[in-house]
Amino acid sequence: MESVGLAEGEGYSVGKISTSEAKTSGKRRQYFRRQWKRLDVIRTMTVVAVHLLCLLAPFHFTWEALWLSLMLYPVISLGVTLSYHRNLAHRSFKLPKWLEYLFAYIGLFALQGHPIDWVSTHRFHHQFTDSDRDPHSPLEGFWFSHFIWIFDTEYIRYKGVALTFGYHMTWLINSVCHIWGSRAWKTNDTSRNVWWLSVFSFGESWHNNHHAFGSSARHGLEWWQIDLTWYVIRFLEAVGLATDVKLPTESQKRRMALNLIH
Repeated sequence: MESVGLAEGEGYSVGKISTSEAKTSGKRRQYFRRQWKRLDVIRTMTVVAVHLLCLLAPFHFTWEALWLSLMLYPVISLGVTLSYHRNLAHRSFKLPKWLEYLFAYIGLFALQGHPIDWVSTHRFHHQFTDSDRDPHSPLEGFWFSHFIWIFDTEYIRYKGVALTFGYHMTWLINSVCHIWGSRAWKTNDTSRNVWWLSVFSFGESWHNNHHAFGSSARHGLEWWQIDLTWYVIRFLEAVGLATDVKLPTESQKRRMALNLIH
């Protein structure tokens, strides 16, 4: 497999901000004392409804429903990790249009919004990580970065813009992976690798790896770093459906490593 090098800021960013620029003004965003828009209310009701339905699930348990949930979760999750994130937001590989659209439509079932909004928000996160312009800055607190940020659709629109579990797996990347974990690469942000989330998040929790090499189709860069989304991409490449699959070069790894790679 050919390794395609990553250009700085390729596909979504005009460059990284300095550490000094990655500071907040010290003022917390007024999420509950602001004027709520109609879309804010709809999004809030959707998230609350999904969680309430999840709480009711044990009282309507059937084995068929359990197996359906276990089958739906990986399919829907791949719609977000493979399509929204690695294919659309970072363009880390190319797919035939019919397959690109299919994966994107599958991602819609995760109820995480339109792919254009999702991609826009995520690109702003990378361009302005840990600053006032980061849509889900961890510097504003764990719960803010985990889920509170999603309820202000006006802010998301201007600054960048199976289901219950899927929600929290995505949100944990925004919160936990910027607070706890290990760092292997020199990035001007708080991104961390969290190994215990890797299986449930389909490889998205190798977050320091991702921030170091944003356009890389592979997030689990070491052989022991489980990355289920990468395994699917690698399969698609092997059968000729995924092309221009981007990976960091060895020189890029040496330049970004916290400890020199020999």
